[in-house]
Amino acid sequence: MKNERTREFRFWCVNGEDEDMWVALGLICRRFTRLKLREAFSLILSTDAKLPNATSQEFASASTLLTDKRRGFKFNVLQGTSMSCPHVAGIAGLLKTRYPSWSPAAIKSAIMTTATTRDNTNRPIQDAFAKTLATPFAYGSGHVQPDLAIDPGLVYDLGLTDYLNFLCASGYDQQLISALNFNRTFICSGTHSVTDLNYPSITLPNLGLKPVTITRTVTNVGTPSTYTATAQLPGYNITVVPNSLTFSKIGEKKTFKGTVQASSVTKRRTYQFGELRWTDGKHIVRSPITVKRR
Repeated sequence: MKNERTREFRFWCVNGEDEDMWVALGLICRRFTRLKLREAFSLILSTDAKLPNATSQEFASASTLLTDKRRGFKFNVLQGTSMSCPHVAGIAGLLKTRYPSWSPAAIKSAIMTTATTRDNTNRPIQDAFAKTLATPFAYGSGHVQPDLAIDPGLVYDLGLTDYLNFLCASGYDQQLISALNFNRTFICSGTHSVTDLNYPSITLPNLGLKPVTITRTVTNVGTPSTYTATAQLPGYNITVVPNSLTFSKIGEKKTFKGTVQASSVTKRRTYQFGELRWTDGKHIVRSPITVKRR
């Protein structure tokens, strides 16, 4: 953390005798990390990002251990998927230290939109057991990259009102929503769609032949820049309007709409995966797209 303000980051990987251990054990998706969409919130991709998995290891020196002398050792090593949480908590802490005013949603967005879907040999992340390419259901936006998350360019931010409007659009009653709002009355406007939650991913699990339009707002957290959008989703037509956004200052917000449409030849009842990218030549702000035609 002490080098954080100079953006000097160093990462190490401890390999065994097999030089390919990191690829074979680190940047793959374990079977139990493969998640399906949650029924209650099927319009949100249930995996945000991929973290170090079952082979991740944590090392703690004596100064970080409990002071109870009965423990009888000066160092500790832990291994397993439970160690994924400390990894991402550390990244979140790094971002909060650098940007104290950022919301949890902005921090999550920075982590998600800078993640990679490739391993350290620049090949697509694999499914460990099926021996096939992994999908966003396994890795979400991709494997976390803290060195890029510290400078994401744009973020998809959210506040309490955004979440409450999402619950309104999801059909929750006023009594429950008010309870979640610290027992304060919240009036649903009725103009919000569940597809418009300002999330860094796009998921449409029940698309018909009619086009569906989603709305997103990005906040500039970098230098003045012009970002251009590119989007791809096999078997579907997807357009972004406007497809260019110009920012002149930090904190400036811009809204865009993305429209997804299937055709009569689009494969049914099968998920297709694509992505939306905003880039200014330096930053790549990437969101996974997950769509199924009913």
